[in-house]
Amino acid sequence: MKILVVDDEKLLVKGIKFNLENEGYQVETAYDGQEAVERARSGSFDLIILDLMMPKLDGLKACMMIREFSTVPIIMLTAKSEDVDKIIGFESGADDYITKPFNILELKARVRALLRRANMSSNDSTSIIKIGHIEVDTKKRTALKNGENVVLTSKEYDLIELLIKNPGRVYSRENLLNIVWGRDYQGDIRTVDVHVHRVRDKLEMNPADPERILTKWGVGYYFKE
Repeated sequence: MKILVVDDEKLLVKGIKFNLENEGYQVETAYDGQEAVERARSGSFDLIILDLMMPKLDGLKACMMIREFSTVPIIMLTAKSEDVDKIIGFESGADDYITKPFNILELKARVRALLRRANMSSNDSTSIIKIGHIEVDTKKRTALKNGENVVLTSKEYDLIELLIKNPGRVYSRENLLNIVWGRDYQGDIRTVDVHVHRVRDKLEMNPADPERILTKWGVGYYFKE
């Protein structure tokens, strides 16, 4: 597994690199947002750890630019802890969010969880699932809308795959947070709402009046067969 670590704090990058390499990962490094985008475009990474505040190009802009050509899982690092910063991070395409200072054990757990979810569908015997105008390929981890490819982040894909595999089943926000983000995830539950909104925007014909990814008021979300 190949990971790109990007932060302008070189001592922090060195520490993260050391710890991840001890876990058996191949780690490459960069020190600003512009370099992060260039490395992401030219390299084949399984995951990117990206700092929010960096020179040349900040983490949010770098994340959005990477999302234009890649669905690689991205963990954002930031010294800010306010909920609004987390929501902004997720809107830019980040899959997870960890606030500095952090325990390296927590970061390694987040890395393992994201990589595991990104690869867990490779052993699924059912590859293509199509309901209405939405289709997912669980082996390629891709989604189509009316036959056209739609770029999803790792978490967006995990969310739509779970829902479309279980049509009619209503998942509470707590259920979705535990299943898609993991029970150890410490983020705000509104993360679920943000991701559902983004998936609707990308996959529904009319996101303002969705026909497949629906809300059961007071309970949660489900996929209508």
